[in-house]
Amino acid sequence: MLNFLLCCFHKGATCVLKKKFSASQFWSDCKKYDVTVIQYIGELCRYLCNQPVKEGEKNHKVRLAVGNGVRNDIWREFLDRFGAIKICEFYGATEGNICFMNHTGKIGSVGRTNFFYKLFFPFDLIKYDFEKDEPIRNKQGWCEKVKKGEAGLLISKVNAKNPFFGYAGNKRHTEKKLLCEVFKKGDVYFNTGDLMVQDHENFLYFWDRIGDTFRWKGENVATTEVSDVIVMLDFIQEANVYGVSVPDHEGKAGMASLILKQNTSLDLEQMYKQVVTYLPSYACPLFLRVQEKMEVTGTFKQQKVRLVDEGFNPSTITDPLYFLDNSKKAYVLLSREVHEMILSGKMKL
Repeated sequence: MLNFLLCCFHKGATCVLKKKFSASQFWSDCKKYDVTVIQYIGELCRYLCNQPVKEGEKNHKVRLAVGNGVRNDIWREFLDRFGAIKICEFYGATEGNICFMNHTGKIGSVGRTNFFYKLFFPFDLIKYDFEKDEPIRNKQGWCEKVKKGEAGLLISKVNAKNPFFGYAGNKRHTEKKLLCEVFKKGDVYFNTGDLMVQDHENFLYFWDRIGDTFRWKGENVATTEVSDVIVMLDFIQEANVYGVSVPDHEGKAGMASLILKQNTSLDLEQMYKQVVTYLPSYACPLFLRVQEKMEVTGTFKQQKVRLVDEGFNPSTITDPLYFLDNSKKAYVLLSREVHEMILSGKMKL
């Protein structure tokens, strides 16, 4: 937000601020103040789309939306509902030495690279070991680049033109963000901590955060991919996907915290059909948790830490819980008896 304000001051543009974000008043405020450019973060666009439909929602002067964190499904819905607004999704971090911006409007992409871009901002996507939580290195000790279409850890070369100044007063944290001896002796790269995919047209797509991605049955599961499939259901307002530990099982099992749309109920049959149709078996959430409100950060990003810690124990969680019973090919109520069978190994996952 500070960068946004500084840009307005630099260009002499008018900036409209409110003490608190209001999804219900957002478009009326835009119309009232003749707003032409808006900024979004996290799940803000989803909150706008979740508001009841009103007349005149396209009756405004907003032509451009700049920000990061909008999902593919919301991107399309936002344009269909609120008019011909150009969305410029970008990727970057305050402390980072690389950024991307999608100027073309390619849905889902954070930008596009080319020869000249990499000349000035050299970066690569490298293979990552999720179990060891570190980049994969070959027998010679060097990191390896992923192929186009594969998810890899985004790293950006640190040099005189693209320095990394680190964190003030925190040398240890600064050193953790640097990768040394990546492709050759003496080179240094900034570790973004983000996984991305580059397609054959050189568009880049955010895949997941390292801490959010988990492994199950020897496969990598991207929480964003699972969430995008679940929110396609017309009774789901929001889905927060994460991995939970299960005793005597390697990796983490998928779990989804769900927020239902108003005046709807959870259709377990439709949920099962959706995930098994559009997701590989290892990515289908084994556990569901229905909540009334989704916890988010100050920048409207979903909170996962507490949910991960709470796991799937019906004795301590008051929210409704469900379990994917493969023998019944359905989601069933996660009772204390079922929970005990899972922990004892009598129920196969």
